[in-house]
Amino acid sequence: MAGFDKVVNTYEEAMAGLESGMTVIAGGFGLCGIPENLIARIKEMGVKDLTIVSNNCGVDGFGLGVLLEDRQVRKMVSSYVGENALFEKQLLAGELEVELTPQGTLAEKMRAGGAGIPAFFTATGFGTPIAEGKEVREFNGRPYIMEESITGDFAIVKGWKADRYGNVMYRHTAQNFNPMAATAGKITVVEVEEIVEPGELEPSQIHTPGIYVQRVIKGTFEKRIEQRTLRQA
Repeated sequence: MAGFDKVVNTYEEAMAGLESGMTVIAGGFGLCGIPENLIARIKEMGVKDLTIVSNNCGVDGFGLGVLLEDRQVRKMVSSYVGENALFEKQLLAGELEVELTPQGTLAEKMRAGGAGIPAFFTATGFGTPIAEGKEVREFNGRPYIMEESITGDFAIVKGWKADRYGNVMYRHTAQNFNPMAATAGKITVVEVEEIVEPGELEPSQIHTPGIYVQRVIKGTFEKRIEQRTLRQA
């Protein structure tokens, strides 16, 4: 069964094959559950003209935000862009293409892509600029717009635990977009806090089956808090 072992030991191995112009789907929500070391490796590689699909683009100096510093991102497909001043600057200057997508629609685009479903209909966005240029159909008297699914050349994901066969568990809210993103990459790379032997994970607690995963790496994480709120004692 050695051929099923998906563990790699370096981030160079983890992101081998990523090239300029590719599409990368990234898990995470804000700074929660982001594959921060895989993102750092992409920055080190210096690849350009990337399309990044993620809920948002991190913050200035951390998460996906670091990829903006050297203008490695050509296009962002995301739901929320409000925490990054450099993002705003590049967008307003016409240096960054942005495709804003409702959050639930974005999650379903990833899920559908991973399931091999080319498109789906949703009522979300009908009658707004989101629907411009898209096919509209009526079901049970209600109009729906057609949204195409999405896949990436790479998907980068942050898990909690994984076994050597690529079965992954996420912890609490760090699930967010990670399970959907993991299904939608031609090459899915998962970085985790702990790698265990096959059989040690309870099958009912596995969120991403190893069939979707090509590479697993163990990392250490800063787990920075995006918005720290303190209450007076």
